[in-house]
Amino acid sequence: MTSSNIDIARTYFQAVQTGDMAALGDLLDADIVWHQPGANQFSGDHKGQGAVFQMLGSMMETSRGTFAIDEIHTLMGNGDLVAATIHFTGRHDDASMSMDGVDLLRIDNGRITEMWLFSADPAAEDAFWG
Repeated sequence: MTSSNIDIARTYFQAVQTGDMAALGDLLDADIVWHQPGANQFSGDHKGQGAVFQMLGSMMETSRGTFAIDEIHTLMGNGDLVAATIHFTGRHDDASMSMDGVDLLRIDNGRITEMWLFSADPAAEDAFWG
């Protein structure tokens, strides 16, 4: 199961990188719970696919369309969990961010049911998102 979960995670990141919302809709469980880190306007738990899409859309709006996961370094699986070491960037007005992160995905029956995100510099990410 771990290798197929890694394939699902890889497909998820490809969909994020290409903006394939239909594929994301197929991969995210309708009842997904998304744990967004930090102390900014997007932080906290977002429950359900609609809430997650709304948050992601607002992040793209805030970043003027520049927020991106530009590198996926490693995907590692352990049962129903897949950890991904990534690098992400964004900019708006005079602010920018560029840092490493870890995304932890719980996958059940081929769908992502829970997501935890971690950033290397939480204070810088909070400052960026406001």
